[in-house]
Amino acid sequence: MTISNQARRFGLYIALLTSAIASAHSQTRGAGAAGPVTGTVRTDTLWSQSLGIQKEVRIYLPPSYVANSAKRYPVLFYLHGLGGDEKNWTASGKLDAAMDSLIVTGTAEAIVVMPDGDDGWWTTANMFADVPACRADTTRKESAATYCVPWLHYDDYVARDLVTYIDRKYRTLQTRNSRGIAGLSMGGYGAITIALAYPDVFAAAASHSGVMSPRYLGPKPFVAPPTYAGDSIGLRTAAGGLWRTQRVAFGLDSMGWIARDPARIALRAKTLQKGPLPALRLDCGVSDTYIQENRDFHATLTALGVSHEYAEWPGLHDWIYWRAHVPESLVFLLAHVQTGAGSR
Repeated sequence: MTISNQARRFGLYIALLTSAIASAHSQTRGAGAAGPVTGTVRTDTLWSQSLGIQKEVRIYLPPSYVANSAKRYPVLFYLHGLGGDEKNWTASGKLDAAMDSLIVTGTAEAIVVMPDGDDGWWTTANMFADVPACRADTTRKESAATYCVPWLHYDDYVARDLVTYIDRKYRTLQTRNSRGIAGLSMGGYGAITIALAYPDVFAAAASHSGVMSPRYLGPKPFVAPPTYAGDSIGLRTAAGGLWRTQRVAFGLDSMGWIARDPARIALRAKTLQKGPLPALRLDCGVSDTYIQENRDFHATLTALGVSHEYAEWPGLHDWIYWRAHVPESLVFLLAHVQTGAGSR
C-alpha cells in the first residue's frame, strides 16, 4: 500500500517543520539570560470513581502557563501502550520537548495530560470475562494486595473523571471543541475508541501504531475481503501475545470483542451521533506488527464514509518511530481543536 498524496504532503510539511524546530530550539536555548522557553511537567494524584482508586497522572503545562494569568488552554490527552504508565510519553517519547519546540515555531500552546491506564486497554472490562477481583499495578509491580483497581472502567476514567479533574484544577477551555486525544499501540486503540464513544467530549483523535482491528485474521498482507475471528479459538489466534490482557478487557467470546471493536464503535458513532464526529488520524510503520490491522481499519473507515487521515511511514513498533512522529499527532490535534483567545 502506498502513501497517499495527502500523506506525502503532510510528510514534507513535517520534514520542514522538524528542520525549523531544530533551528529555532537551538537558537532559543542559546538565547542568553532569558534561557530556554520550556513547559513544566508535573505529576498529580486524583481519585477515580470509575476505577475505585487513586491514580497518578503526568501533566505538561505550556511555557506561558503562570499562576497570575487569565489565559485558558486546549487540552490534549496522550495514552500509553501495553506495559506502560503515565511517564512513558515524556521519559521515552520526549513529548514535552516536542511540544516546546512546536511552540517555538508558533504552534498554539496546550495542556497535555498523560494518565496511567495499567494494562486495561482503555475500555470497560467485559463483565462475563474471567475478570480478576482486582487489577494489580502493571508498572510499579505492586500486587493486588497493595494496589487494587476493583472497577475496570478505564474509558470512563479518561472521558469523565480525568476530564472533570483537569477542567476543575487547571485553566482549560472547557468545551468538547478544545479537547483532543491520542495514543500509541494499546493507547492508539484507546484514543480512537474513546473519541468515537464520547464524541461529546473530544473533537479529534490520533493513533500511532494502534491495535485497530483486534479480530483481524487475514489476509496478510491486507487484501479485501478481510477475515475476522468469530469464536474463542479464532480470538486467541488473532490476539497472539496480547491474549493475556485482551481476554480480561474484551472477554472470552466474540460478542464482547465485537462490542469493543473500533470498526463497530465507528459504525455506531456514525449511525447515532447527531453532531460532528471527531476528526481522526492514523499512522503506522510499514514494518510494524500491526500494519495489517491499520490497513484494515483504514479500509473500513473509508467504506463507512468516516472522514480520516491515514499515513504509513518506514518504521517498527518502537519508541524510535513514536518519537519521530509524535509532532505529527500534536500538529493534527491542535489543527482540529479550538485554541481560543485565552480569557474566560
